[in-house]
Amino acid sequence: MGRPVVLSNGQMFVGLDESGLVHDFYYPYVGLENLTTARSTQHKIGVWTDGQFSWTDDGSWSIKLDFEADALISDITLQNEALGVRLHLQDCIDHEYNALIRHITIVNLKDVRREIRLFMHQVFEISRDGRADTALYVPDAHYLLDYKGRYSLLIGGQFDDKTEFDQYAVGNYGIEGKAGTFLDAEDGELSNNAIEHGGVDSVIRFSTEIAGGGSKDLDYWIIASSSQTDGERVHFEFKSGAMQDRLRNTRQKWQEWMGRSGQTIDAHNRRSLQHSLLIIKAHCDERGSVLASGDSSIFNFGRDYYCYCWPRDAAYALWPLIRLGHFDEAKQFFEFARDTMHKSGYLMHKYQPDRAIGSTWHPLVHGRRKELAIQEDETAGVVFMVGEYLEANPADKNFVEHLFQTFVIPCANWLSTFVDQETGLPHASYDLWEEKFLTSTYTVSVTIAGLESAARMAMFFDHPEESSRWHKAADSIRQNLDKLYHPDGYFRKGLLLQENGEIQYDDTLDISSLYGPFMYVGLPIDDERLRSTAKQIDEKLLNSSPSGGVLRYEYDNYFLTKREYKGNPWIVSTLWLAQYYSTAKQPEKAQQLLDWALAHELPSGALSEQFDPENGSPLGVTPLVWSHAEMVNTILDLNKDAKSSV
Repeated sequence: MGRPVVLSNGQMFVGLDESGLVHDFYYPYVGLENLTTARSTQHKIGVWTDGQFSWTDDGSWSIKLDFEADALISDITLQNEALGVRLHLQDCIDHEYNALIRHITIVNLKDVRREIRLFMHQVFEISRDGRADTALYVPDAHYLLDYKGRYSLLIGGQFDDKTEFDQYAVGNYGIEGKAGTFLDAEDGELSNNAIEHGGVDSVIRFSTEIAGGGSKDLDYWIIASSSQTDGERVHFEFKSGAMQDRLRNTRQKWQEWMGRSGQTIDAHNRRSLQHSLLIIKAHCDERGSVLASGDSSIFNFGRDYYCYCWPRDAAYALWPLIRLGHFDEAKQFFEFARDTMHKSGYLMHKYQPDRAIGSTWHPLVHGRRKELAIQEDETAGVVFMVGEYLEANPADKNFVEHLFQTFVIPCANWLSTFVDQETGLPHASYDLWEEKFLTSTYTVSVTIAGLESAARMAMFFDHPEESSRWHKAADSIRQNLDKLYHPDGYFRKGLLLQENGEIQYDDTLDISSLYGPFMYVGLPIDDERLRSTAKQIDEKLLNSSPSGGVLRYEYDNYFLTKREYKGNPWIVSTLWLAQYYSTAKQPEKAQQLLDWALAHELPSGALSEQFDPENGSPLGVTPLVWSHAEMVNTILDLNKDAKSSV
């Protein structure tokens, strides 16, 4: 299903589904813990009027989901012609507190005065399976509280005239054969049951009369905190203040962040660029993690989710931010990487937002050999990105110098020695797609770039011996790059040195085997090896199915739904080819590929990971931060001379 709208403030993250309903609710980290049921259940919104009731996700509502142009605030319209009701929602995570605020305008579409009742339903799972949670009504301060241990979720709200909800109900959800307390709302009345424990949910009712053609504004909030006392303090502040000011101030904070960009872009792609930047920023935790995706819907049919910080994905996410002058996020991530780095000088497969090591499927043994369960390109790519940061922001040399001492030196030393003497190439590790254990062309390319970047930083910080050693290591690897070039005229996926000393080649055509040498090795753009690899990708990976786009590699089975095709098109792979053609001074080809990606945005601007090869429907997670990073980079590449501001 995906999350076409995501909201965040760097500590709290909320994902709204295709009906505009709360489906993911992460606190106290962006991406950890998910305090909803995640797999199949979302919060609900219901409307009663004229004796009729409808949930907004029952199929009878027209739904439009979007963001504001320059702020991480939703712009959602829900309309039911039969009921004669329209709801307009502006949702945000408050800039000051960990609170989801939904500003709802209820519009009476009929020409007579009517009573309209709005029902807001909540279901959380704070403890495992929610079996030990408690939900209760607090009468003195008039709110509902869902809590367990150090997690307190306070639910309240009021109309703009300070009128609060007039009924509530707390009950059981998903246990003992009980479907959920939300069913209590469907007759327009609630029981006022004041407490329940175990698997719990809750509903509150807001009742008002609205003149024909008129409207009424309502603010609803969920405040997350470590204690009831802390949450209640914010609750009272919300009740006594002007909620429109909070929305306005949050919008201003986002506009200030967007305005820091030093780049310009033409008006044609401004919306897509802005929305991509907002989505990237939404996945950045202020403690350094950069989440690959907050979309937990993949958990419905998979064994895990994307709510981790992959160092590779994080580096790619930060690249456009660095290009645009957004440096704070990069600094926070570099500190995260430094603090999670293995003492030997490499980064692990992935991490949780709280810096714990994430789950993996990479074994520690291959045959009779012990191996590292890593992807070498993740370490090299982050080192490379530190160099990009220094080049873009030389005024921050003191920060980078400390990072050089504590992170770059151990990483570069490890990269320079993680080499097979027989091939002169990096030792095998997992490829960037996390599937094959080999020495891939892409990893070799990023390793060269990481070592060369480290060498330049070493000279900048007056470490000539390290600079010379790392330059020599990079040059040595570079000299062996042609071992990865296939006689048929393209860079192979990679090779694997066998225990008997023989080399086993993987001749798969892979987009990363073009992007690596093009982007990281620094081969001339007219190098015949690049041109011939691009030609084969055009012939075999581009437009290989009716939905168009570029595959990651031939016969890619990940999420493949139509076996008659060689794989699904991806945003990342398509835009990588666009970036190649942009650099190769073939802007028409690059623009066609960018246009394909733009055409596959959801109305909110969210981009999925990949798409069905036949009908182009989204597959994988939505949004994927990496997709948005490549969208921004490609737009910037194609608009370097644009003069209108972002």
